[in-house]
Amino acid sequence: MTRNDDMNGRILRELARNGRISNLDLAARVGLSPSACLRRVQELERSGVIAGYRAVLNPAARGIGFVAFVGVGLNEHTKAAQERFERVMAQAPDVVECHNITGTIEYMLRVECADLAAYKAFHTDVLGTVPQVNSITSYVVMGSPKDLRA
Repeated sequence: MTRNDDMNGRILRELARNGRISNLDLAARVGLSPSACLRRVQELERSGVIAGYRAVLNPAARGIGFVAFVGVGLNEHTKAAQERFERVMAQAPDVVECHNITGTIEYMLRVECADLAAYKAFHTDVLGTVPQVNSITSYVVMGSPKDLRA
């Protein structure tokens, strides 16, 4: 079992900031020898604490100028309705996150697209054609002063 200690926490924070940091630099930053640091990182990977490494993408460089969180309520509260909705969202390239949540609605989506016109097309041509969708509430992102997703 992986230790949940302060040193592993320091390693994880550094890797979350820069997943491409060399083991030598990581060891120096957290105050371990390179061999001890490498053993800990490998154990964190083996145990699944570190599930993978990702690139942080620049939305503007990819032509993404519009981001919205979209709350979606379904008209049926069945497993089959959820599965049908999730299959459509899995195929929608503008949906970068889909979360099944608790509360007054069933889903929260993160939608990224070029502009408002592209979002309108997604809203109408994708969400508007899913028979299970009962309500749609859009929250347009105006800025992201803190975003730790990698």
